Amino acid sequence: MPPRTRKDGWRRAGRVALPQQATRVLTADEHLLERQPKHGDGFIHTDTWRALRIQAEFVEGFDALAELGPAVSVFGSARVGARNPDYRAARALGRALAASGLAVITGGGPGIMEAANRGASEAGGVSVGCNIELPYEQDLNRFVNLGIEFRYFFVRKTMFVKYAEAFIIFPGGLGTLDELFEALTLVQTGKIRRFPVILYGTKYWSGLVDWIRDQLLEREMISAGDLDLFVVTDDIEQAVQVVLDNLPRPRRRTPGSRNP
Repeated sequence: MPPRTRKDGWRRAGRVALPQQATRVLTADEHLLERQPKHGDGFIHTDTWRALRIQAEFVEGFDALAELGPAVSVFGSARVGARNPDYRAARALGRALAASGLAVITGGGPGIMEAANRGASEAGGVSVGCNIELPYEQDLNRFVNLGIEFRYFFVRKTMFVKYAEAFIIFPGGLGTLDELFEALTLVQTGKIRRFPVILYGTKYWSGLVDWIRDQLLEREMISAGDLDLFVVTDDIEQAVQVVLDNLPRPRRRTPGSRNP
């Protein structure tokens, strides 16, 4: 599958537009995680230089989102189209969250991410997209009204957690599961305060929930209370209400209010 390119024939790498290349380009994460040769070919290819870029990326993310009001991070598959029931549900969720005074944060791509951003934007809310550099280009969807580009997955994932009052997770693939289990781990280990993790789609998630109960719990690899770290639902209104019921009191917003 060839890289997706802009209409003008240029592809974006980080924040710089470069001519389209025929070969697959290594991402910033790949460069960071591969073992460095003993004799590099310049400071900008060293881990020391990358540490400065990582620091700058954190600063840019914190600066862009510093004034963001209460928000919910929404995850799900990038592969579903507008006719998919999950897309329609995520769009409705985005509208409902915005109507309740909550910003919506997604990965900024297509599928469920686009749907949630679309609903929030249509309702006049804040629609945030945290896009990531990939080997094959993924552009921010057109419904994002506050977009940030990231080179490093772990910096981007920090933004999802730091600025969210809850995670709502739609059916998705490995990336979606990664966000789900990272959130559960952070809450379980006390690295972050407890906040709602909501799984939308009982049919999709039932097999995973059964496996967690039948394997992890039965083998005493988790505690019984860990099953309470997430909620499974097919009801958009219930999902939004769970978020509202768990907002920290000083930051609570009444339905219909807007973020600053």
